[in-house]
Amino acid sequence: MQRFFLVILVLALPFSFYALQANDSNPTADFINALSEEQQNKIILDFNAPTKTSWHFFPPSMWPREGIPLGELTPEQNALLLILLRSYLSEIGYKKTMKIIDLENVLAELSGNFAFRDAKKYYTAFYGNPLKDTIWAWSFEGHHLSLNFTCFNNKISFTPRFFGANPATIKKGKRKGERTLHKEEDLGLKLINSMSGDQLQKAIFSEEALPDIVTSNAAEVTPLEAVGINMHELSNTQQLLLLQLINEYIASMPTALATKRMHALKQEESNAITFGWAGATALEKPHYYRIQGKTFLIEFDNTQNNANHIHTVWRDFNGDFGKDLIKEHYHKFKHQN
Repeated sequence: MQRFFLVILVLALPFSFYALQANDSNPTADFINALSEEQQNKIILDFNAPTKTSWHFFPPSMWPREGIPLGELTPEQNALLLILLRSYLSEIGYKKTMKIIDLENVLAELSGNFAFRDAKKYYTAFYGNPLKDTIWAWSFEGHHLSLNFTCFNNKISFTPRFFGANPATIKKGKRKGERTLHKEEDLGLKLINSMSGDQLQKAIFSEEALPDIVTSNAAEVTPLEAVGINMHELSNTQQLLLLQLINEYIASMPTALATKRMHALKQEESNAITFGWAGATALEKPHYYRIQGKTFLIEFDNTQNNANHIHTVWRDFNGDFGKDLIKEHYHKFKHQN
């Protein structure tokens, strides 16, 4: 029990610490400058290191990570790191991140395997040096969580982004009934169950759920087959519900950026968005859905552990790992030479 208390204490610290440091203008520099020289050498990697795009949602014991885990940071460093995370996420995104990390404690308690299920094994790595370089990236990753950011010229890429939950619903103990990523699931089910027979014939592309997200941990993705029903074939109420579902994914970005992205999506992509479903249309039965537009892909899968194990991912076809920003950086500095 003491093991859990220590992890929760470290994770809870930043809420008050963040309030005290709210006026700090550069959380990235604050965190890096708080690290020792040895830690900086471990956490700051070359911008083109192959591990930058070698991401996964597996536990670290199954997929080793670069960088420094939470367990190797002091409480003060840990607090500064989570302030940094808050600056790159909305409050919604930050809370989801913390819940996903905390589920490792739940799994450890359920399984008794505290070495395999360890909430302190979430790793931070920088690619390029934010204190010196014009373009750089960083990631925060561990079991069921992969956050990837690329920064250039006051622009930020936020993808790929993976959120997962196991258990999606805690089935026993003091926290019985607590759910994680439930809005992504409930809104999808609400939309599919609002459809008429004719709409369902278009929307459901497989009676069996897909076993996992199709794109897995691919470094780069291209548009998948545009299965399902087109947004313009939905009623006004259903269109609003689909946009609400998409917004649940976008809303993990900082609010101003999320608003801008959602506006662009409505203006430029609404006629191209498709919603496809596979599997059952009820809770606790295996199901999968896919939302795809011109520039993005969302996948949701809940099939493992008796449909109590969620995987979700947001991919940008032109922006994953800052692909568009890297091109912009290249052209800018090529023209200056």
